[in-house]
Amino acid sequence: MLEAAEQVVLTSRTPPPDLTGLRRRLRIGYFTLEALNGLAAPFYFNYLFFYMRQHFGFENRHNLMLTALHGFFYMFSAYKAGSFAQKRGYFFSLRLGFSGMGLALVIGALLPHFWGYSRTTMFLELPVLILWTLSMCLTWPILQALLTQHQPPTRLPRTAGIYNIVWATGAAIAYLTGGALLEKFGGEILLWLAAGLHGIELLLLPRLQKMHAIAEAAPQETALEPSIPLPALNPRPISKARNFLHLAWLANPFAYVAINGILPVIPKLTAGLGLSEASAGIICSVWFWVRLCAFILFWRWTGWHYRFGWLLCAFIALIVGFIGILLSSHIWLLVGAQVIFGLAVGLIYYSSLFYSMDAGESNGKKGGIHEAAIGIGVFTGPTIGVSTLFLFQGQSNAGTYGISALLGVGLLALIWLRSRKI
Repeated sequence: MLEAAEQVVLTSRTPPPDLTGLRRRLRIGYFTLEALNGLAAPFYFNYLFFYMRQHFGFENRHNLMLTALHGFFYMFSAYKAGSFAQKRGYFFSLRLGFSGMGLALVIGALLPHFWGYSRTTMFLELPVLILWTLSMCLTWPILQALLTQHQPPTRLPRTAGIYNIVWATGAAIAYLTGGALLEKFGGEILLWLAAGLHGIELLLLPRLQKMHAIAEAAPQETALEPSIPLPALNPRPISKARNFLHLAWLANPFAYVAINGILPVIPKLTAGLGLSEASAGIICSVWFWVRLCAFILFWRWTGWHYRFGWLLCAFIALIVGFIGILLSSHIWLLVGAQVIFGLAVGLIYYSSLFYSMDAGESNGKKGGIHEAAIGIGVFTGPTIGVSTLFLFQGQSNAGTYGISALLGVGLLALIWLRSRKI
């Protein structure tokens, strides 16, 4: 009895943590990690194609094969990464992921100092890419899970909106500035810069892990935010929510089919238009910025929620924008096609993330499935592109036509899935 009384006194003397403020600071910290990751990853991967073309003479088919290699490892490792993180811990996984990405980039930057730009260096850049890919899979699903953890349904649309805006801003800045950095300082500067950003992430992790432990140790009823009535966005039965979730899960990999059918061939496309690396980075960043604007629009305006017509139009625009970009013979045509493409990709990706969160699919394992679906698109698009280039070697646009046909199949599948209403 005395021990119980002493425990009550001690408990009453210990001020409870400000959980609302603590969770707010945690979310800011997680968004900071996301911003750093969203800047570092595009600095390396999006300009890897320029780097390989500049130093090793890679043509479109080689860069497409490189992307397919990345996608192959991404789709399998991302699927396993979510389950791994739930078993081993989110922060252990983040630490492993950031460390692996940074290590891969440092190795990649040092290789030319030992072997120059030789065939040895070229082949060693492949395991560097694989290590980077495997490590990256331990970051995005976990960041998504941490940001949505203990979030009431009323907060999820806001969280999804900010999440999309943060990483899209990083990607746009990286593509806009990466070309100028590569042109002035050489490709290795982007690897060192990205590695430094991962180093900052590692420095932030211990503090965030400590704050996370305090928040998790608090009683669940006080840790949760005050109950807020659900807003009347688009009332829908569970079956409708599931149907749109499946539609978005189908559409999103095809968006990445298109994206990764474009990025590897940008170096040759822009060289054909007489653009330097710096100019290519500026002009070909247009769709990144349009995608960012689309994320802001679709966050603030919710009229597209659970309306199939919007998703269908976005898929059609995706195909039009894809073909327009790759067949552009003039800079202004390239810019116009990017505007269409950026809007389409923005809505399709946002749909996938929003419907996943709205259906309650927001833990680390489900985040891994979301990223694995992206990996399927990253692998499939370039694989079809390079296969058609090899089959029709006399046709320089064979890859474009092959991927366009695949996107057409995806459009038919989307319409069919909607008609089933499962």
